[in-house]
Amino acid sequence: MARKSGMQVLLDAQIGSQMYHSVCGPLSSLQRFADEIGKALAAEAAAQAALSTAAEAGS
Repeated sequence: MARKSGMQVLLDAQIGSQMYHSVCGPLSSLQRFADEIGKALAAEAAAQAALSTAAEAGS
């Protein structure tokens, strides 16, 4: 998602079970990244709501 937003990924590693990520980029990339996160959260919330509605209708 960071790369898609125009940020450069400097570090993307795992040591044991710990994940490490580091990115850099201009402020405009950070804004695009924040917008993508917001869209992903909204889509996830909508999917959860649809599942809840379907479960209630089936009961």
